[in-house]
Amino acid sequence: MKKIEAIIKPFKLEEVKDALAELGIEGMTVTEVKGFGRQKGHTEVYRGSEYTVDFLPKIKLEIVLPTEQVAEATKAISTAAKTGKIGDGKIFVLPVEESIRIRTDETGEQAI
Repeated sequence: MKKIEAIIKPFKLEEVKDALAELGIEGMTVTEVKGFGRQKGHTEVYRGSEYTVDFLPKIKLEIVLPTEQVAEATKAISTAAKTGKIGDGKIFVLPVEESIRIRTDETGEQAI
C-alpha cells in the first residue's frame, strides 16, 4: 500500500476529484493548508499599503491505495491539477505499513 499526498491549487480540487472518481478512487482526505515553494509568495496592495503574502492557500489531498493503483492515480492528479503556471503543486508517494478499519477491525488493503 502507498499513501499519495498531493498539494494542489484550491480551484483544481473538483477536477482532481472527478479524475480520481473516473478511476474508481473515491476515498480521500482533503485539508485546506497554506504554504509556498519556489514562488515564495507574492506582494499585494491593500488600502495603499504594500505587503507580502508569504503563505498561499493550497489544498492537500491524502489517499491510501494499493500499490498497483498509484501510477494511474498520480497521473490523473497531475493531469487534472496542471495549469502550467508556477505553484501548481507537488505529489508525494509514501509507503504505508498497515491500515486498520476501526469499525470492523479489517486490516491491510481490505481496510482501505
